[in-house]
Amino acid sequence: MDFVTIFYYSIIYGVCFASSTVAVITFIFLKFTEPYPLVERSKEEETYNDPLTSSKKKFPDLEQPCEVHLSVVVPAYNEEDRLPPMLDEAINFLEDRIKKNPSYKYEIIVVSDGSNDKTVNVAEMYVKKYGCDKIRCLELIKNRGKGGAVRLGVSSSRGASILFADADGASKFEDLSKLEIALKEISLCDPVTQPEQISECKFIVIGSRAHLEKESLAKRNVFRNILMYGFHFLVWLFTVKGIKDTQCGFKLFTRKAAKICFQSLHVNRWAFDVELLYIAQRLNIPIVEIPVRWTEIDGSKVTPVLSWIQMGLDLGLIWFKHRIGAWKIKSP
Repeated sequence: MDFVTIFYYSIIYGVCFASSTVAVITFIFLKFTEPYPLVERSKEEETYNDPLTSSKKKFPDLEQPCEVHLSVVVPAYNEEDRLPPMLDEAINFLEDRIKKNPSYKYEIIVVSDGSNDKTVNVAEMYVKKYGCDKIRCLELIKNRGKGGAVRLGVSSSRGASILFADADGASKFEDLSKLEIALKEISLCDPVTQPEQISECKFIVIGSRAHLEKESLAKRNVFRNILMYGFHFLVWLFTVKGIKDTQCGFKLFTRKAAKICFQSLHVNRWAFDVELLYIAQRLNIPIVEIPVRWTEIDGSKVTPVLSWIQMGLDLGLIWFKHRIGAWKIKSP
């Protein structure tokens, strides 16, 4: 056979092999994948400490009406050192708000994601100082991943609006005001003074570091920049359109939007943000991206190469499993 014939048959066999492989993988995923998330939660993880009564009380859930204006969910894995400055900044900001609006109520839920340091002890110190109506610690017995920790924290929230914020304090907490202004503009409800109305809206406002990209490019090495651009390209190609920064750990949900999106969240690791926004876009929930200040803090749990590879694999799973219907999105 001549070269052209060999090349022709190689293409035919290659396409057949690839098609068969995809068909087999699709069959396996459809056969053995749960279409909706199975959320694991033990009895101990359903309660928080009340220092006044020295007893355990049960967390509420998203099915119940809102009781406070804002819930702040802080996923924390071995964050005994970085957690106190973040909590101090958040509490100072929110307590100042109460001075101006005495009826304003907030809660902070620190979700210790199977930590084996003193993260829980640090969180409980703040619970004793400010009371469990303002600060609660959700201690997960085993590590779930950041997405799993955020999901359980959100599902235990009482807020009309729900912010999840990283424990490292890389984002300036006072930039919450920027997110709330954007939320007020698109919802025509004020999250500071109209909690019941805002809780019934379906909107998401996310912090963004895209405006800082030029500065960060200059500080990173070439390899990390290639990984970053590769991840952004995969996000755009397979999942979320029109969002410049999907990974900033500073996102504000209305209660209804949080309930809808988190009930269909499958990914528990670093790429959970992408799936959340993908779900929101599939359900036509408006997403607004707002620039926020951000400072890199030492002690990041993200491993530059392994975490990026893991996120890339998760992106592929998000696209493929949703595409073939192995993962389904619950209709509102």
